[in-house]
Amino acid sequence: MADSYTVAAADRPVIAAPAPFRAFWLSFKENKGAVAGMAILAIIALMALGADIIAPHSPLEQFRDAVRQPPFWVTGGNWRFPLGTDGLGRDTLSRLIYGARVSLFIGISVMGVSFVLGVVLGLLAAFSRPWVDVLITRAMDLLMAVPGLVLAILIVAVLGPSLANTIIAVTIVFLPRYVRLVRASAMAELSKEYVTAARVIGVSQFRLMFATVLPNCLAPLIVQSALGVSEAILEAAALGFLGLGAQPPVSEWGTMLADAREFIRSDPWILTLPGLAILVTVVSINLMGDGLRDALDPKMQRS
Repeated sequence: MADSYTVAAADRPVIAAPAPFRAFWLSFKENKGAVAGMAILAIIALMALGADIIAPHSPLEQFRDAVRQPPFWVTGGNWRFPLGTDGLGRDTLSRLIYGARVSLFIGISVMGVSFVLGVVLGLLAAFSRPWVDVLITRAMDLLMAVPGLVLAILIVAVLGPSLANTIIAVTIVFLPRYVRLVRASAMAELSKEYVTAARVIGVSQFRLMFATVLPNCLAPLIVQSALGVSEAILEAAALGFLGLGAQPPVSEWGTMLADAREFIRSDPWILTLPGLAILVTVVSINLMGDGLRDALDPKMQRS
């Protein structure tokens, strides 16, 4: 009888649990907005990477015979400059494509540096002595007490307006949210049994921080990182619009907006198109971030 039961159990098909990435993707693709955002962002990223091939003209080349030429759908426009030209006769489409490279570079750079520094400082605050925790958290509270754009303006005013200083300023503005998030997540993990077991068997402090606790804190960090890219792009565009970010002739979207302010009534497309580029990029990243949140947080997953 036992033998027949064993044979029947052996013949029964085994249903394997889905791999972690496959389970993540199945959950992520349920959010149609997130998939659409990821697709649009992928197109923008490919355009930025292939700007040298895709852009019809150099972003710095001036066409004196076509200054402020309208887009092709407006009377007077043509397909030589599909989206028209700016006040100096530079092709708007080419500048938008190259501007995607600059804006995405700013967003990814700010996110990467903030992520690394936030992880290090957050884990130090959670694992170090109380006075170290107080020192780090109070420093972050001090940074968060100042409105983000105001703090970025102050930093750029001290360092001087440039693309590199824009990245530094925006990184400092966004650093506290990563530090606080890592610290809170790590503190929640410290009371769990696997951390106690790791300490009992003699795991070193460094390995406990980065190999044991950190992997269990990554889900909220990934979501914050995705949303942080869009916020960094907006912050950099605001600095560029104020003349404190990337400096001309760099084709950054915020700088393009600043250059087009005087044409808002006469040639509104010069101002509208960079604004739409910022809008589409930021919305796409935010939609993808919402999908990541739903896929990584079991409480947010749809039944």
